[in-house]
Amino acid sequence: MIFLVVGTRRMKIVPGRFQSIVEMGLDFVRVNIAEDILGRKDGKRFLPILTTIFFMVLFMNITGVIPGLNIAGTSVIAVPMLLAIVAYVTFIYAGIKKSPGGFFKNALLPSGVPWPLYIIIVPLEFLSTFIIRPVTLTLRLLMNMVVGHLMLVLFFSATQFFVFGLSGGWIALGAGSLAFGLAFTLFEIFVAFLQAYVFAILTAVYIQLAVAEEH
Repeated sequence: MIFLVVGTRRMKIVPGRFQSIVEMGLDFVRVNIAEDILGRKDGKRFLPILTTIFFMVLFMNITGVIPGLNIAGTSVIAVPMLLAIVAYVTFIYAGIKKSPGGFFKNALLPSGVPWPLYIIIVPLEFLSTFIIRPVTLTLRLLMNMVVGHLMLVLFFSATQFFVFGLSGGWIALGAGSLAFGLAFTLFEIFVAFLQAYVFAILTAVYIQLAVAEEH
C-alpha cells in the first residue's frame, strides 16, 4: 500500500524514477494480465482485484529475502489460502453476474455429452472447477515459497556451521555455501515475481472462463 500510495500521490506528466517504477508495475498488470486475458472491457472491470492480488503476492513473497524477516508471508498457509478464496469468490461472482441462471449448469453440464455420462462428468467437473482450483492455487504458491525458504536456511546455516563451528579448512566450504546462498537469494527474487504473475494470471483465466460467452 505504501509503495502504491507514495508512487501515485504526486503524479507528474514527466514521471520521476519511483513513479516510473510504479507505473511500469501497474501497466504490466493491466496490459499483460487483465487486458491480455479478459479483453479491454472485462480487463478494466476486474483490474483492481488483479492488481491487488499481484502486488500483495509479490511483496509477501519478497519478505522471504529481507533481512530480519527472512520468511515469505506466502509461506504461511493462511495467506495463499486467503488469496485463493478471494480469487474463487471473484470467479463465482463473475460467472453468476454474467449468467445468473446458467453458470452452474454450464459449468457442471457441458453440452454435447450423452446424458448417461453426466453421472461421471458432473462429480468430476464439480471437483475440478469448485474444489481443486482453489486448492491448487493455495498449494502452488505455498510450496514454492516454503521450498525457497528451506533452501536459503540450508545454505546460510551451512555457512555459519563451516565458518564458525569448524573453522580451519572448512571455511572454503563455508565460502562456497555462502556464494550459493547469495545466488539462490537472487533466484528467490525472480521466483517472487514469477509466482505473483502466475497467481494473478490464473485468477484472470478463471474469471475469463466464468464470463465466456458459453456461460
